[in-house]
Amino acid sequence: MRSSGDGTAGGAPGRGPGESGPYPLQSSAADHVQRPKAVPGDGGTASAEIGYRGPTACAAAGITYRQLDYWARTGLVEPSVRSAQGSGTQRLYSFRDVVVLKIVKRFLDTGVSLQNIRSTVRHLTERGACDLERMTLMSDGATVYECTSPDEVHALLQGGQGIFGIAVGVVWRDVESALSQLHGERVDTGETLVRPNPADELARRRNRAV
Repeated sequence: MRSSGDGTAGGAPGRGPGESGPYPLQSSAADHVQRPKAVPGDGGTASAEIGYRGPTACAAAGITYRQLDYWARTGLVEPSVRSAQGSGTQRLYSFRDVVVLKIVKRFLDTGVSLQNIRSTVRHLTERGACDLERMTLMSDGATVYECTSPDEVHALLQGGQGIFGIAVGVVWRDVESALSQLHGERVDTGETLVRPNPADELARRRNRAV
């Protein structure tokens, strides 16, 4: 599948379980985005029940609140847990949303077109957690390709098509590590889940060692 600069579809229309890649992402990959239903476990609390407010999502994704707000208002990356509805309500992002935010930031920093980034976002929201963890996104600036093996990455590099790459699994783990130090919120009760302060935890470990 292909996400091209002019929005037209080209290349391979898709691939089955036995087919090899890499293949470009199609701009019309999803007319109806499926929201994620599960994210990595979180301290015994069902992960699908945890959301993250805007400032927390920004801190974990490495973006500004202005970027977050603009992307939500333009539909680039919308919060899948709760959108802002009227005065006094705050957006609530899922773990996967934050991973996508971080990936979008990296692609924008390298000059990938907004149209191709939108196609990539739609593609990522449809894939399962296992797919994302083994996925590498490559780009030559004009097209974004999905690779699921080192051989596929090598094939793109050999062809001069893979100038920039993002290992989604690495981003996933980076976000997971960042959010483990930040506050979350239970979706069902609105309870704030307070994470331990890293400095306090370090002090406790030092005291135990004395």
